[in-house]
Amino acid sequence: MTWIKTVPLAQADEKLRRVLQMQQSLYPVEYAQPVSAAESGPPDELPGIVASHTLIPDALYHAFSTFGVLMSPDLPLTRRQHEMITTVVSVTNRCFY
Repeated sequence: MTWIKTVPLAQADEKLRRVLQMQQSLYPVEYAQPVSAAESGPPDELPGIVASHTLIPDALYHAFSTFGVLMSPDLPLTRRQHEMITTVVSVTNRCFY
């Protein structure tokens, strides 16, 4: 497994905490709670892909807020349609996550 230096939430400075909060506020409400405790890790731990961006808060915000904006309920597609498109793209790209 590759090791990437990350900033744990307990050690996050004000900028990182603010960026995380702004980014998370854009996500659909279904993303507020982890799917299961086994998948999420400890409650004060960020998901691995998000944590890997904690050294560069601005990059974290821009990389992950894109998804939140694309899933906006104000857009003409329904949530189901967004998820279908995401699934087809992942299968096409042979992503198994």
